[in-house]
Amino acid sequence: MSPNETFNERKMTSIFERYLTVWVGLCIIGGIFLGKFAPGFSKALDRMSLNINGAPVVSIPIAVCLFFMMYPIMVKIDFGSVIKAGKSGKPVFLTLFINWCIKPFTMYAISLFFLGVLFKGFIGTEAVDLVKMPFGLDLDIGATHGAGVVVIQDGIKMLQVPLWRSYLAGCILLGIAPCTAMVLVWGYLARGNDGLTLVMVAINSLAMLILYGILGGFLLGVGRLPVPWQALLLSIAVYVALPLVAGYLSRKWLIHIKGEDWFKHKFLHILTPITIIALLITLVLLFSFKGEVILANPLTIFWIAIPLFIQTFLIFTLGYCLAKALKLSYEDAAPCAMIGASNHFEVAIATSVMLFGLSSGAALATVVGVLIEVPVMLMLVGICKKTHSWFDHR
Repeated sequence: MSPNETFNERKMTSIFERYLTVWVGLCIIGGIFLGKFAPGFSKALDRMSLNINGAPVVSIPIAVCLFFMMYPIMVKIDFGSVIKAGKSGKPVFLTLFINWCIKPFTMYAISLFFLGVLFKGFIGTEAVDLVKMPFGLDLDIGATHGAGVVVIQDGIKMLQVPLWRSYLAGCILLGIAPCTAMVLVWGYLARGNDGLTLVMVAINSLAMLILYGILGGFLLGVGRLPVPWQALLLSIAVYVALPLVAGYLSRKWLIHIKGEDWFKHKFLHILTPITIIALLITLVLLFSFKGEVILANPLTIFWIAIPLFIQTFLIFTLGYCLAKALKLSYEDAAPCAMIGASNHFEVAIATSVMLFGLSSGAALATVVGVLIEVPVMLMLVGICKKTHSWFDHR
């Protein structure tokens, strides 16, 4: 078998994975129509929430959907592999360096330039967005907090912030969320080292428990956006720690009861469509709130997508070139570049909804990340396969 034949033999078999961009597009259209013709439905669902001090903190329908998005990802991870990660020191170090020392700051800088300078006039210099008050903060009406002003909306105190800053917040949350789900697919398609990919996914999942809140709070604060530390920590607990612990415990229990072969070939196969269905339901709800904004300014998605697109290619190129400089094999270089380039949009969506609200511009920006993720990452998979000869092979 020739190298080219080898590199072209892997394909996505699940109809949900293969046509994810199509499903996302249909959910966007469906959500916009739902918001236009049945606006009360989504608002009624959003009111089903856990309130603290009279403020909605956790949307129950969204929390349920997002748990089923995250749990199948976490249950796939064999955390015993993390202990063996020392044998692959250079690729693991490279991944952590790009994900946590480079990517968050380049995402902030690129998004700030495009949304806050270049596209600010198109978005609207006077356009505003209403976001949740930071959890635990009680300010008088008219008071300022960061770049926001406290106002009353439907009897609830909200922060009125510039719309472009709300979009920036969503981009920040994407930039600090390295991929731990679809990257398994991208690494597989690029014929990377699947074992190493899984190890790096596990390490990133653990790193997120500490670094996501720290970097998120810092960069949101630099951007003069609300820094709801309590809600940020709560979102990590609900959307990362809870499914991670549930995945770890249920994995051990199921393998002990049913065996590893049943777990890998039966149970995980059932979970794959559940993850994506939960994601698609969440997208319908998100876009049902943003239908009026998008219809009034259909280029909104375009303005947000450009900095996300540039960021993805920049981080991929940096990771790929550094992997070459470190003399990594192709099988290790491909997943290193892929993990940095792709985003953990499930956590970003969950966090933006919890911190800023289901109808916020921040939530919309994270959804745009989903929209461009699949076609862009498939393009990068193609680049990897065409350039595999630049690297040594195992």
